Amino acid sequence: MTTDLSSVTGVRQSLAVVLPIRLTGRADWPTGPIPFELGTRRTDAATRETYFTPAAARALYGTPERPCRWHRFTDVRHGQLHLRGIEVLRTATARNPDHGLAVLHCDVEGPGLLETLRAIGHRGAAAPDPLDGPLAPVTLLDGIAAPRSSSAPFAIARPYTVAFLTPDARHGSALREDGRLPESADRWLWYLASRSTDADFPTPLEQWPERTGHALRISADWSALVLRHGAAFLGHRADPGEGDFYGFAQLHCRTVYLDALLLGSVQRDHIDELTDSLSGVFDGPKLARRVSALERHIAMFRSTYWRQHLTAHGPANELLLGFQAQYRLAERFDEILAEAADYARLVQTQESQQIAGALGVLTILGLPVATALSILQVLGAKGGAAVVGALVAALAATALVLTTTRYGRLVLSSLRGRGPGGGG
Repeated sequence: MTTDLSSVTGVRQSLAVVLPIRLTGRADWPTGPIPFELGTRRTDAATRETYFTPAAARALYGTPERPCRWHRFTDVRHGQLHLRGIEVLRTATARNPDHGLAVLHCDVEGPGLLETLRAIGHRGAAAPDPLDGPLAPVTLLDGIAAPRSSSAPFAIARPYTVAFLTPDARHGSALREDGRLPESADRWLWYLASRSTDADFPTPLEQWPERTGHALRISADWSALVLRHGAAFLGHRADPGEGDFYGFAQLHCRTVYLDALLLGSVQRDHIDELTDSLSGVFDGPKLARRVSALERHIAMFRSTYWRQHLTAHGPANELLLGFQAQYRLAERFDEILAEAADYARLVQTQESQQIAGALGVLTILGLPVATALSILQVLGAKGGAAVVGALVAALAATALVLTTTRYGRLVLSSLRGRGPGGGG
């Protein structure tokens, strides 16, 4: 069976392009995600919230008092792309309160889905990037947002893409036969998710099982694959067209399944920022204050965005876990928690040392002062000169003890808070 996708035109071909953006103005668009419709089903925020846990829904859709998502329908054609609508999701972080994600919802016409994906991914010998002219993000988001530079911290190198394709009866490479799925089907899935062909990444035959081993079988009818820079959904039975189950499948890809991947993108950016904050925790003084701020950021991220269970419905959870696995988010967050705990213990140790040092100074100072005052009392010396002289002698004795004895030097070292941070 052929694995060539360059001449394939699916019955349904849709594409969501996720762009990292920087919000520059206030969107006067309707709040909430795009309410796509299929029959009597309308996928507005109220409908989608029933699919997710309350915490995940707040992160994805906001609240009436604090919205974080806006949308507008549009009708723009450029080449083989037909733009149906745009969404903007605010994804503010501690350092970057203006960060967000824009989603372009497109249909793809003709046999151009894979080539469009390759062009967006800037593959070698690919066509020019289709996100220009009337589909240029700077044009579509004018006055609201601007694309983040690919060289900016934490910006993904290329837009994330989510492709959906259903075959017809002629596309045997993707179809189940006698209940079995041919190997070529998973290759199609990998091409669409990776936005590449064999010419871009020649793959030895023995590596194909590893590359496609994480494909998610949503049902016998279709599968999904999540990679670092793209995801794909592919049908495995001939699509008869209007009125078929695939219409519902396409709706899910444009809504709740896309939302699961959007949450993964938000998690990745926050974890990138936390990792960078950890690397600079010893830059400068006031270690305790920086560690405390870092712990607050970790707690806010954990309570607001860190989710591995989104819904009682399996596929969305599996898609999010697949995205997290591509970026090792769970392992990286565990490392962040362990490292932050180490720094907190270090700060606690330094503070205990400083408290002990202060008590040591009081002890060293108190003994000479008490002795000097007792001597004055025994001698019956009176007057300010005698008291001042006694105090000067006591301070000199204290300074001598602090600088010449091992215990005194330990006390001074504790007060200075010596350690990796150089201070508390």
